[in-house]
Amino acid sequence: MHFGPHLLLAALEGLVTSAVLALTALGLSLVFGVMRVVNVAHGEFFMLGAVLAWAISTAISGHPALGFLAALVIAPLIVGAIALVAERLVLRRLNYNPEATIVATIGMLYIIQQLALSFYGPEARPVEPPFSYRILLPWFGYSGYKLSIIAASALLLIATWLVLTRTRIGLIMRATQYDSETAQAFGIPVDRVYGGVFALGAMLAAIAAVLIVPISQAHYLMGQDPLLLSFIVVIIGGLGSLRGTVVAAVLIGLSDGIISMFFSPTLAKIIATLLVAMVLVFRPQGLFGTASR
Repeated sequence: MHFGPHLLLAALEGLVTSAVLALTALGLSLVFGVMRVVNVAHGEFFMLGAVLAWAISTAISGHPALGFLAALVIAPLIVGAIALVAERLVLRRLNYNPEATIVATIGMLYIIQQLALSFYGPEARPVEPPFSYRILLPWFGYSGYKLSIIAASALLLIATWLVLTRTRIGLIMRATQYDSETAQAFGIPVDRVYGGVFALGAMLAAIAAVLIVPISQAHYLMGQDPLLLSFIVVIIGGLGSLRGTVVAAVLIGLSDGIISMFFSPTLAKIIATLLVAMVLVFRPQGLFGTASR
């Protein structure tokens, strides 16, 4: 293939990465934006989604699409329930203190990771994709499932935006984000909002994992890279900004795909890290974030 086909292939792979990264980073951004909690265990919720997807899909016989659809529904609900319990038992008891919650979520990270190692094992296990249709492009064939990941992520991002901007639930979340004490004075159950947001953030990470695991493999250490890249995305885009999260995820995903194709994956990571450093120096609130008052 010539330069053009290689560039198109790299861009498509980058968009797949962007789609998964946008969902994962959105969950992290929502948790910090509303709760002011840096969830260091966010990557482990991603990992749990993938591991549960493997367990559910292998437990259901028949066409692979049946197991995948069941995993796409059940795995995020289980992960969300685990996150809700963790919020109730750990974060709430710490009164959402920023320093204490960082330490607590680091502890949650290692607990979840070691439990996965104990019950799931150290092996990387594949999940069969729901379909294997390939779309013929002028220069090569491309996985239809990978394109469906981009479409599914776009639909979920639009749905999240509609919930945040067009519903009463979104209004309550934004009021809590802006001033939790005033929101509580007006009768908004802030603790319930925090629990729901923490569970929602974990569910978004789990959905991203279920979508990506058929083209990768479920492994108990797979949450590390998504966590790091999610932090890069939310720092660049601006914590709590949906638009910033999407723009930064596309930027990081496309640059990773293209630079990895023509140069090396290491160079792509170096450039992303340098970009984060530049944003922190010249615009600490991120590209679309608002400066603290």
